[in-house]
Amino acid sequence: MTSPPRKKTPRKAPPRTPRVFTIPAGLPFVDVLAAGIAERWGTDPAALASVTVMVPTRRARRSLAEAFLRQSGGKPLLLPRMIALGDLDEDEILFAGGFEAGGTGPGDEILGVEPALSGLKRQLLLTRLVMAGPGGHSPDQAAHLGLELARLLDQVHTERLTFDGLEGLVPDAFAEHWQRTLEFLKVLTEQWPAVLAAEGALDAAERRNRLFDAQARAWTQTPPADPVIAAGSTGSIPATADLLAVIAGLPQGAVVLPGLDLEATPEAWTAVEASHPQFGMAQLLARLGVEREDVGPWDAPGAPAEPSAPARLINAALTPAGFDAPAVNAKETKAALKGITRIDCPGPREEAAVIALVMRRALEDEEKTAALVTPDRGLARRVAAELARWGIEVDDSAGLPLAQTPPGAFLRLTARMAADGLTPVALLAALKHPLAAAGMKAGAFRDRVRTLEVELLRGPRPAPGLKGLRLALKTKKKLPKKTQTDLKALLDSLEAVIAPLAGMMAGKPVPFSDLLRAHVTLAEALAAGDEADGATRLW
Repeated sequence: MTSPPRKKTPRKAPPRTPRVFTIPAGLPFVDVLAAGIAERWGTDPAALASVTVMVPTRRARRSLAEAFLRQSGGKPLLLPRMIALGDLDEDEILFAGGFEAGGTGPGDEILGVEPALSGLKRQLLLTRLVMAGPGGHSPDQAAHLGLELARLLDQVHTERLTFDGLEGLVPDAFAEHWQRTLEFLKVLTEQWPAVLAAEGALDAAERRNRLFDAQARAWTQTPPADPVIAAGSTGSIPATADLLAVIAGLPQGAVVLPGLDLEATPEAWTAVEASHPQFGMAQLLARLGVEREDVGPWDAPGAPAEPSAPARLINAALTPAGFDAPAVNAKETKAALKGITRIDCPGPREEAAVIALVMRRALEDEEKTAALVTPDRGLARRVAAELARWGIEVDDSAGLPLAQTPPGAFLRLTARMAADGLTPVALLAALKHPLAAAGMKAGAFRDRVRTLEVELLRGPRPAPGLKGLRLALKTKKKLPKKTQTDLKALLDSLEAVIAPLAGMMAGKPVPFSDLLRAHVTLAEALAAGDEADGATRLW
């Protein structure tokens, strides 16, 4: 007796292992990344144009574009499609496929994500809610509280949490001030959702989460046939980590991590804590389901697969306490510290001068470049000022804050002048700004301002406001008639431009838009010259 033949069941394809790579620390990340992309897909314009590279920031996107330019030797090149994760929007997702705007068929989905509130508008709306609540907060206190509430909102959205269990965090047995804090946070739990609905907007962090989720769904439903590479991100934001997990599983997807430590012992790796620089990547690998041993080097022509001597020394120094560090012999330590100099400076001025001298010395060699990496924006500005004395212009990748541009500084000084009631320091700071002219020739205006300083503002301090300056002028009986006439004309012109804003500041509260409009009118009037109006010179 024979048994009936068994039906063959088709074998399921084994799950695809996510492709995760790393570029060792100590190597130029974007140059190695660009070289590896060119090596894999060639420099043919059509091939490179089909590649999508996702990087963390706009700055990284610019750096990667420059790296491709260096790879081509300056020749014209059709670059891959580069996307900064912070700029991901509906257009990018629709362009990538997987969604059709207005689609009604099976599987189609309408991607309607409300716009994000700007940071300033959100802070002003939160400030208004704080001022309307109990506590009698002043405008400046409410503005600071509004900023802190905005940060709390971003943190909650970033971690994909809600305020649902907030009341349970403060039992009745706790001190009364905890209860007042809970009452205060009703601004976010009860009032803020209504404000967002009225504005038809979302918090920026919540909108980012929705866009990342939408992109992940799009690529999950319709995986792109072309290469997609996520490079430089460590997935510290949960929504980003979810998107990286999708990219790592695409047919031609890859995740490239920056400087993953592959030499730490398994015991030390599992003991890495949240304060460790590698903790974010350890969490991401766990999220991807990838063992550290399965992460391969990102191969690129001329790029060593092993970390540099400085990187090995740093990784060894950062080994968690109680675990054996990778062996680094004396020769490797000497190589790691080669070219590193420590200079102790007595103050920030000397520090900036020394750094500027070191950079200038490097630039004397035409084959070399120099870069300053610092989180201290004040130090960066001082170094740039020192280099400017020698005619060396610095390309500051962080940009120049609006408040430090000539128009921004002029606006701050004029606002301070009006708010302080024309006190000598605030008044002279605004009037000596290069943009100030009050409808006169620059030279003539400077002469009158110097006369004002010498004759009225030195010695006993005048009474506040223009009234105090006029009283001080009346006491100067011995001044030449022409000087008195010039000073009176200057005070008359100042009164004409300052009076509207000063009156608003001294009177009852007015809408912020009216205050802003009066401030801009003051600044433009004071910036007017003899040949150009104030708006032209200021803006």
